Amino acid sequence: MAAAYVAGADGLLAIGGAQAIAALAYGVGGVPPCDVIVGPGNMWVTAAKSLVAGVCAIDMLAGPSEVLVIADATANAKVIAADLLAQAEHDTEARPILVSTDEQLITDVNAELQEQLAILPTAPVAREAVKKGFAVLTSNVDEAIAISDRVGPEHLEIQTADHDAVARRCSNYGGLFVGQIAAEVLGDYGAGPNHVLPTGGTSKYSGGLSVFNFIRIRTWMRIDDAASSQGLVEDSVQLARLEGLEGHARAAECRLLDEPASKKARTM
Repeated sequence: MAAAYVAGADGLLAIGGAQAIAALAYGVGGVPPCDVIVGPGNMWVTAAKSLVAGVCAIDMLAGPSEVLVIADATANAKVIAADLLAQAEHDTEARPILVSTDEQLITDVNAELQEQLAILPTAPVAREAVKKGFAVLTSNVDEAIAISDRVGPEHLEIQTADHDAVARRCSNYGGLFVGQIAAEVLGDYGAGPNHVLPTGGTSKYSGGLSVFNFIRIRTWMRIDDAASSQGLVEDSVQLARLEGLEGHARAAECRLLDEPASKKARTM
């Protein structure tokens, strides 16, 4: 409510779920159809957004949530387990993933997961998600980075001795959290990084929700000097005829300063 006030919103619709997506896309009561619908939601919201895409713009089809942690022997197993469970409690389909160069760390994280799950209030959900997560033991950091880039996780944490250097070499992720202190959950609740991020490998070609989702790229052309444009006009005529689009060619010919030979031939 406070954010809506600061943004100058002139209306609020007290509704959620798939029905809210339909209301925003098609309009309801005094609420007109929207041009863009953005923001996170459950599987039903995502399904609804997929149906109205084209009627209006959407940000992305996101979910389930993911976190991938790249870690070495210097990482803290207790911290990693807590971060994995923070994602796992979102949904039984969430994906907690650990990629490590140290086998003992993987063993320790597994033990921590069991210990923390035993006292976690959201354990019924988180435990199911953990079953669907996995750990990968790599021979070196290069391999760990390659695996992470192949997955393209929604959230990527780097917990290694040289975390800055490793982070700079990673290419595909929704949000990047560098170092042990930079918990992904801090990004959720106010540190700054976006909370609406690409999932399912879509970070390979897209990014998180931002002001760019509300910006349209519009192009325009103005030609004031007809003489200087003659080369462009002549090229357009030739290209249009090569494509078999005579109407295009003649529209371009109308801009020639000298009457084209083809037109003279047609009028003779």
